[in-house]
Amino acid sequence: MRGRWIEAARMEGNREMAQGLGVSPLTVRMIRNRAGMSEEAVRGYLYGGMECLADPFLMKGMEEAVSLLREKRDEGASVRIIGDYDIDGVNATHILLTGLRRIGARVDTVIPDRMKDGYGVNENLIREAYEAGVDTIVTCDNGIAASAEIGFAKELGMTVVVTDHHEIPFREEEGERIFVLPPADVIVNPKQADCGYPFKMLCGAAVAWRLVEALYRAEGISREEALDLAEFAAVATVGDIMELQGENRILVRYGLKRLEQTKNLGYRALITVNGLEGKRLTAYHIGFVLGPCINASGRLDTAKRALNLLGAESREEAEALAGDLKALNDSRKALTVKGTEEARRQIEETELGRDRVLVVYLPECHESLAGIIAGRIREQFYRPCFILTDGEDGVKGSGRSIAGYHMFEEMMKVEELFTRFGGHPMAAGLSMERSKVEELRQRLNENCTLTEEDLVPRETFDAVLPIVYAGEQLIRELELLEPFGKGNEKPLFAAGNLFVRSARIIGKNANVLKLVLEDGNGNRMEALSFGDVQGDLEYIEGKERISILYYPEVNEYMGRRTVQLVVDAYR
Repeated sequence: MRGRWIEAARMEGNREMAQGLGVSPLTVRMIRNRAGMSEEAVRGYLYGGMECLADPFLMKGMEEAVSLLREKRDEGASVRIIGDYDIDGVNATHILLTGLRRIGARVDTVIPDRMKDGYGVNENLIREAYEAGVDTIVTCDNGIAASAEIGFAKELGMTVVVTDHHEIPFREEEGERIFVLPPADVIVNPKQADCGYPFKMLCGAAVAWRLVEALYRAEGISREEALDLAEFAAVATVGDIMELQGENRILVRYGLKRLEQTKNLGYRALITVNGLEGKRLTAYHIGFVLGPCINASGRLDTAKRALNLLGAESREEAEALAGDLKALNDSRKALTVKGTEEARRQIEETELGRDRVLVVYLPECHESLAGIIAGRIREQFYRPCFILTDGEDGVKGSGRSIAGYHMFEEMMKVEELFTRFGGHPMAAGLSMERSKVEELRQRLNENCTLTEEDLVPRETFDAVLPIVYAGEQLIRELELLEPFGKGNEKPLFAAGNLFVRSARIIGKNANVLKLVLEDGNGNRMEALSFGDVQGDLEYIEGKERISILYYPEVNEYMGRRTVQLVVDAYR
């Protein structure tokens, strides 16, 4: 990235605060940039544990949901969980299925088929449940935007509990937002305007986990049993790209430790088949290794495979399913590269390249890959991007956004173009008629208020740090800031006036640029960079000196430990 580099704010009092917390002033500075200015915020960031999570009963609808589900259990009523086919929905479904079975409920589950059913609860799924004698539907990671579908369930006399985390739909009336809630018996979603739960950024699986935790408490079941399910919420939090702040960071930090020693046969097998057994797991491993295997099931096949993996009762079953999911993910990678290349060609060779909001139609692309491709195009061109493709009933698509462009609200302005849609500020999904694709492109761009400056990528770094100070002591302190991810980005440091003593492309797939860098005092350090390595090499060649944004890490090879720099950007 060669956009604008911005140094994070400097503030007074870091040295004094560091003495009381037992860390360096630099670490305090980095934490305050992420968690807040006060010593209380910094202490909570460093040492906050699961005991710091808010009481689940503060969530609006929680008490009513617990009471209703216990009542249905006592009546022997049939309960059906309707989840979603992504990593959040699969883990949320597993959590609810485990929790409701533990309290003795008659429960089964259905995860919509991405191709046949589309996202979330729909009339066909409700009709099937009704005809099967299901009394109560519990949604997870969906339902908040399904007013018509849930209205249909209520007409049939069914009970509906919605657990979700997505934005509440609204309509504009005389400049005022009127929020539209589905006619469910109970709604548990921290984004409800009058919800008293203090942390609003939970994923769907975390909402489901808090419901199970509340159920267990009401049933007198130990919290330790509820904590056994926390790793599933942690995986979903990272996989659904939630902000790793506050409760999310606490949950993920705890869940990663549990996952390393997991009792779940499915995750144990998935860890093994990906070569991670015995390694310290980080959010990276969920986001880029384990998570894509779970998502590949719902993308290219059926998410039931992933759900079955989490519920596997024998090692043999778990190993077979884990191998299948890894193979599916390998296929997904190849298809993603092909789709990304075609999207990039359209943008570079047609009038699409002039748009501030990219709407790219790839009719041959597997619809399940639209979100991944949208994310890659967003990163390359730094513009909001929608990737649309042909589905069974019209066009389906996914969007990924940039800072300053609230994707869901922009879609609300043209909601009549969609047959279905939903999402967050940074991501969205949609269905629409093929004939309206060009109108969508035109109107999103007409409405767009992004300026040229907004379309210049900005990278914030934590501090200027000469490479000579990038040693193992610093690296040990940086580990205190983990897990890294959205909202808790890996620290970046800037170093300038570096000579490039050597630069070459390495790796089996020629996807790593290896450098030897030297500062003005003769201190040398090895560095690696990834991404567009050929372009980076061409950019560096001929430059007398360069500046870099980097992160230091320890490289262990054949018993030898060395510090190397991972370069994020050059200038």
